[in-house]
Amino acid sequence: MADLQKTYSLEQQRLSNEQELNVQTTPHSLIRSTTQESKVHSLRIRSDEEDVEAQIDQEKEDELKESTSPTVSPAGSANGSHDPTHGKKIIRFDDGDPAQPNNWSQKRKIYAIFVAIMTVMNSTVSSSLAAGATAPISEHFGEYDEYRLILPTSIYLVGYTCGPLVWGPLSESFGRKWPMIASFAMLTIFSIASALSPNFAALVVFRWLVGVGGSCALAVVGGICADVYHDPQSRGRSMAYFMAATTFGPIMGPPISGFISKVSWGWTFWIGAIIAGVTWPLLIAFPETYAPVILKYRAQRLRKETGDLSIMAPIELEKTDIGHIITVVLTRPFRMVVFEPLVLFTCLYLSYAYAIFYIFFQSYPIIFTGIYGFNAGEQGLAFMPIGIGAVISAALYLSWDKILLRAQTLQKDWAKSEEMRRLPLACIAGPFFVISLFWAGWTARTDIHWIAPVLSGIPFGIGYLCLFMALLNYLVDAYEIFAASAMAAASFTRSSFGAVLPFAARPMYRTLGVPWACSLLGFLAVALCGVPFAFLKFGPRIRERSKFCQYLAQKKREEAESNGD
Repeated sequence: MADLQKTYSLEQQRLSNEQELNVQTTPHSLIRSTTQESKVHSLRIRSDEEDVEAQIDQEKEDELKESTSPTVSPAGSANGSHDPTHGKKIIRFDDGDPAQPNNWSQKRKIYAIFVAIMTVMNSTVSSSLAAGATAPISEHFGEYDEYRLILPTSIYLVGYTCGPLVWGPLSESFGRKWPMIASFAMLTIFSIASALSPNFAALVVFRWLVGVGGSCALAVVGGICADVYHDPQSRGRSMAYFMAATTFGPIMGPPISGFISKVSWGWTFWIGAIIAGVTWPLLIAFPETYAPVILKYRAQRLRKETGDLSIMAPIELEKTDIGHIITVVLTRPFRMVVFEPLVLFTCLYLSYAYAIFYIFFQSYPIIFTGIYGFNAGEQGLAFMPIGIGAVISAALYLSWDKILLRAQTLQKDWAKSEEMRRLPLACIAGPFFVISLFWAGWTARTDIHWIAPVLSGIPFGIGYLCLFMALLNYLVDAYEIFAASAMAAASFTRSSFGAVLPFAARPMYRTLGVPWACSLLGFLAVALCGVPFAFLKFGPRIRERSKFCQYLAQKKREEAESNGD
């Protein structure tokens, strides 16, 4: 618990006595300020005694060391010389404070989510741009090794594995906006560099750096959704839009590059840079959504306006030294994968689904160019039915949301379960996923019209997006303020699978043939279909044993008790 206590500050907790139907408490809303944004001069500072209790979690180890050290006198302990809060005036958000992201106007919330989704679209479109321009890239650089030609796509996903491990945890310490700006600058600069690559090796390196920059959006957007929407219904819908963007982005890349690369191979990557350029004005105006950092900015402003240097935000009392960042913040996603079964098995299932998506970038040329004689642009258009399936999936999600809300209004017992909020969609996603793989494999024949294997993308899109929406929402609901780290863990593992498994695609399809290669993928998908069903049955027990989940529950109970007093 020690590392959790170091990273959990009072402003990250949430009032547990909310009376709204279906509202699951989220620690962000525990932030209560002694100031109102419109009335700075009405600042009310809470006493040191209150704040010492509030900060005791992050100071526990230091206090223990001080109390046992022979060089510290009792008088030194009594006067609080070792206490970081001694002499400090800690500010917090009042209930209903308009600066708290959950209290923003709906228009401002929508803008924040829209900008975040635009950064995701930039990232995911870029991820697959190289897939539709393989032939022009091969001809320009004189590179004909089929494994090396996979690298411009796969190395991008290697960047996806590295970036989230930094961007996700850092966004929980330094806010969402500046990591997003820094990462998007990387994406833009190295998209331009990719278009100007002097040789194939440089292109591969630049594509990796674009992937590192683009990975921030995937790691942080889940946290942004949790920042601005504390109730599960609104948060789930915003996550659904985010996941739709992660689905539509990759399927837009191949047709775009398939047609534009006929002009020049470089235009494949100039398109990515142009889309990024259009997004920059929106990102510059993006508001900070991470409540602890907003409170820190308020404290800084108040210190400047009043000259009182003792005014502090709780996050400013947390450790920010490099040792803490490396040993606690940056390692959190790894620890969640290793020690959190919910994260581990979610990552395995999503990673496999994600890998199959990127295997399609290698198998579709075999199917639609090799069997049906499609050109690069037409082959890219074959991905469009996956987008149709994604739209159907989004409609299923919204329909389930209404069914659940109605059941909760009627106080149905099954609707009170945390697992029932998200997991039924994951349960139905698996069969769609499996059906699509067998459908594609056994209809891809010269004596069957090309529309048959093309339409297999519809059930794939339904299963793929339903799976991601359900399981990622489940992670965000379960881990709340640690959602960015959980998302970073999921992004790391699925990107690792997506980067590596496509190298096996062509040999597998050549050896087994299209029908049995797709069937093998389908059989493995069948084995993973049991994951959401296991979560439905054992999820509550798993969360009871989770260090992260129980830490959050403990904080909510403490706040409920203190508010009751």
